[in-house]
Amino acid sequence: MILSLALVFLLFQQVLGATHVYNWTTGWGYANPDGIKRREVVTCNGEFPWPSVRVTKGDRVIINLTNGFNDSNTTLHVHGMFQNGSTQMDGPPFLTQCPISPNDTFTYNFTVSDNAGAYWYHSHTDAQYEDGMRGLFIIDDGENNKNFPYDYDEEVLLEIGEWYDQTVAKLKPAFLSLTNPTGAEPIPQNLLINNTRNLTWNVEPNKTYLLRIVNTGGFVSQYFWLEDHEMEVVEVDGVVTEKNATDMLYITVAQRYSVLVRTKDNKDKNYAIMQKYDDSMLDKIPKHLLLNQTSYMTYDSSKPKPEEAYVNSLDNFLDDFYLVPYHKQELLPEPDHRIELTVAMDNLISGKNYAFFNNITYTTPKVPTLMTVLSAGKYASNSYIYGTNTNTFVLKRNEIVEIVLNSQDTGTHPFHLHGHVFQTIARAGAVDDNDPPLPFDPKNHTSFPEYPMLRDTIYVRPQSNFVIRFRADNPGVWFFHCHIEWHLIQGLAIVLVEDPEGIQSNPSQYLTDSHKRVCKNSGVPIEGNAAGTTDWFNLALENKQEKSIPSGFTAKGYVAFVFSCVAGVLGLITITIYGLMDLQNVEEKVIEDLQIPATDLLEEDDDEEIETNQVYAKSGKSEGGTLEEEQKLRDHETTKEVSKTSSK
Repeated sequence: MILSLALVFLLFQQVLGATHVYNWTTGWGYANPDGIKRREVVTCNGEFPWPSVRVTKGDRVIINLTNGFNDSNTTLHVHGMFQNGSTQMDGPPFLTQCPISPNDTFTYNFTVSDNAGAYWYHSHTDAQYEDGMRGLFIIDDGENNKNFPYDYDEEVLLEIGEWYDQTVAKLKPAFLSLTNPTGAEPIPQNLLINNTRNLTWNVEPNKTYLLRIVNTGGFVSQYFWLEDHEMEVVEVDGVVTEKNATDMLYITVAQRYSVLVRTKDNKDKNYAIMQKYDDSMLDKIPKHLLLNQTSYMTYDSSKPKPEEAYVNSLDNFLDDFYLVPYHKQELLPEPDHRIELTVAMDNLISGKNYAFFNNITYTTPKVPTLMTVLSAGKYASNSYIYGTNTNTFVLKRNEIVEIVLNSQDTGTHPFHLHGHVFQTIARAGAVDDNDPPLPFDPKNHTSFPEYPMLRDTIYVRPQSNFVIRFRADNPGVWFFHCHIEWHLIQGLAIVLVEDPEGIQSNPSQYLTDSHKRVCKNSGVPIEGNAAGTTDWFNLALENKQEKSIPSGFTAKGYVAFVFSCVAGVLGLITITIYGLMDLQNVEEKVIEDLQIPATDLLEEDDDEEIETNQVYAKSGKSEGGTLEEEQKLRDHETTKEVSKTSSK
């Protein structure tokens, strides 16, 4: 009987999965990941880099995150996790939780029920992950990843990204500044791979490696290739795909690729692992910036390290639009809810450059949106209560949702949807800066694919567009935002409140004691609309974006314009008069016309001459030393003559 109960308990435990508990405390330390400069970094329990996490599908994860910063809030988001039934554990502050104040602890507690593959975690507060608060989060599909459909001998993790030699706190003031009106992003100093440069990856002949490549950077996309080795893409953003061979990947920040690499059958030489900036994303390219970064795929360490490997063209990278999911999902039907978004970057009244969806730059509400849902009752389906500056859209349960995104910006943007993967059904090519932007035309577009690519992060090309679809089958509050952290700081985000009635009816979505304590300690209310009041349609006190620049001149602007014009005209007249005068005795004419008293002119006397000679003597030069000095003396004599003539 006891044995039977033990077996039942063991089986029950296997069905439920294991529980993984992590106790992490943030802090500041010093590190030198690029080997160039030692700088401040965000540490985990006093160490850098942050640890990688490995769990199995079905496991429970508990992360007790303590804020060890002195003066900064923080939060944590597991990127790509569906959080089905646990939207309150998703992590964005003022969206699904209150910010974690210094010395406070929040417990993230969720089950990995529907995800498998390569993921990562990062802070979702103030771009802290660019300072190092990030790590890989790998989910096996079954014990030892046994349910993964492709065979391989060994798994290798490659975390790529860019690195700055200063913290975000030091870079941000100059970025969001009147002196940076175009919103030019700070230029990174280096590209990293596994938190270092010039990595050595030791390989063996005749082996198949599953290479998981995750871009955990906050800004630039990268081209990635292995010298003289083909890669077969088998997974993107946690979605297993049919095999697709390529020589090069284009990986935006937040995207993940899993590829199979078959090594050669000999050790004749070693090969380069190449990373390259997409330098089209940089407003300027500093003289000493290394656009290519070389690491080493080493068959034999006794042989020379490989040189930098070049390619004939950067246009031959894999176009992920044409990837087909392994478990094919047919194109979703026509949408029930279409959201059309126009991306633009522009300046507001302060002169700072902001990012906009439909002329709104995301501004945080006073009450986290999830808590507004939970406390609003029958008003939860009205998007107005979530604020006029939050760009919130309410979705009904199981609706087919289509997002049409038209970019008017000349840069590439990677967009990430929380809580879902989506079908990418259209994506147009880049448009030259000199041409007008290309919006999506629903009456004139290429045929939608039968089995569209599925992923959670997609890029839009310059001045171009894309169209995605998904089913609203995951009740929760979800961000859709640009994953360039500088652009999220600028407000490039919208909020999706998905099935608010479903959220309210699910007790597992209710706030935990941890939520309530963190909100109390941070002084953030847990009930009310975006303005922090239960007078639900009164948003008078909501947080608002800055005012727009007036379309015409202000009164002060007109005054300044008139005086500037008058001053300019007078200046031109003066220059013209003296330009047309006889050049003889011009100094005397200027003095007479301006009525300058002779006593106000510098009196040139013999003492000054002596003093001048003393200066030259101290410098070791004669009075008639260089051509420049002789000219100075001639000017000196001319001034004397003008002075004497004026005093007669």
